[in-house]
Amino acid sequence: MLPDDFVAVSRRMVRLQNGRPSQAVLRRALSTAYYALFHTLARCGADLLVGGSGASRSTQAWRQVYRALEHGAAGNACRNGEMLSKFPKEIEDFANMFVTMQDKRHKADYDPTENFWKSSVIQDINAVEQAIKGFKTAPLKDRRAFAAYVLFKIRK
Repeated sequence: MLPDDFVAVSRRMVRLQNGRPSQAVLRRALSTAYYALFHTLARCGADLLVGGSGASRSTQAWRQVYRALEHGAAGNACRNGEMLSKFPKEIEDFANMFVTMQDKRHKADYDPTENFWKSSVIQDINAVEQAIKGFKTAPLKDRRAFAAYVLFKIRK
């Protein structure tokens, strides 16, 4: 399950519809775009804390770290501007997009009165793709620190 696949699926859902897609399609596309960010962060944590696919690693440990990412905790961590200011711009931009898309996913999944527009959803998908690309260019040590930050409680 690769995060880029979520972006591609999200884009395909919107573009397969000629004219105006249904609200159900737009909602699923937004939700799927958010999951591209979520899985980017989950994979980052597992790869950088346990080891990537080429590493000698425990599959169980990798899966445990991957699954440890919680939506609410990650969103709260990404809302902490004071902490985010310690990271490079690419990570800060990713965190801001994570918050934005998490909020949109909640509306798409849980608010039946909310309406979405094809052009806006396409813009969101493009922004998600750019945030992921930027995140991947951030220094390894900063991505590792960010993964630890969103996965673990800060103890003082």
